[in-house]
Amino acid sequence: MTGSSGRVGSALAAALDTAGWTVRGVDRVSGRWTGVVGDLRDRAVRLAALQSAEVLVHAAALHAPHVGRLAEDEFRAVNVGVTAKLLAEAVSLGVRRVLYISSTSVYGHALVPVDAAVWVDEQLTPLPRDIYDETKLAAEELAAACPVPSVTLRIARCFPEPMPVLAAHLLHRAVDMADVAAAGVLAVSRTDVTGTFNISGPHPFRRKDCPSLHRDAGAVLAVRAPDICAAFRDRGWPLPHRLDRVYDSTAAAKAFGYRPLRGVRHLLALPPPDRPRPGRTRRRPAPGDS
Repeated sequence: MTGSSGRVGSALAAALDTAGWTVRGVDRVSGRWTGVVGDLRDRAVRLAALQSAEVLVHAAALHAPHVGRLAEDEFRAVNVGVTAKLLAEAVSLGVRRVLYISSTSVYGHALVPVDAAVWVDEQLTPLPRDIYDETKLAAEELAAACPVPSVTLRIARCFPEPMPVLAAHLLHRAVDMADVAAAGVLAVSRTDVTGTFNISGPHPFRRKDCPSLHRDAGAVLAVRAPDICAAFRDRGWPLPHRLDRVYDSTAAAKAFGYRPLRGVRHLLALPPPDRPRPGRTRRRPAPGDS
């Protein structure tokens, strides 16, 4: 596990440990799951991490906050160069599976709406907007071309934010870290699955909602999730007027059983939508619902 002292890497390492895997973490800084401390640009560090490993989970990278602070050549050296070397050494050392941790940020300019919110599934062509997007997408391509079977997870927004902001993002473009970790365990364990998958949600919207979400997201929410609307109002939080995108994790659900559980309803301590509150009746389906 590279990047094992980071936010995503440490969560993945803990989940894999709970699932019964023996985790050997490598990072430039020490941490609970980091047994090898060093820079992955150093071949000795890479070999120490990969020796006798069955699976390579590659989460280490320079991230979006580093854009503008570090040279583009450093992004290429770390995000692309290190990935290429790790994959080559994984092949030579007999690693049997690779999990690469990427980001929904790679979609870049493709996330900008025109007259409807963008439905973001894996069929949407990435249009990188900065060196972070470019290098993460290049590393994805390296993982896909590797002779070792690989899975790439494009992780949605999953960092700490003020509660009202987090709740709004969980409606359509964010994911809880526990769901990220669960997805990683599934992707490692399902050895019959390869490919690239979005990891986000759960979100209450459907593809056909996209034009309306761009015009009046509150009206769509009133139909799809009136309990969430009420919870926002009770807390004095504004509902988003427009939404620019909705991330879709259906492919991951179908491929390896990803089921996100800790969405906006979990954050707001609301019952799941298929379990009505005591004394309440289910709403009638909206016209056109399926």
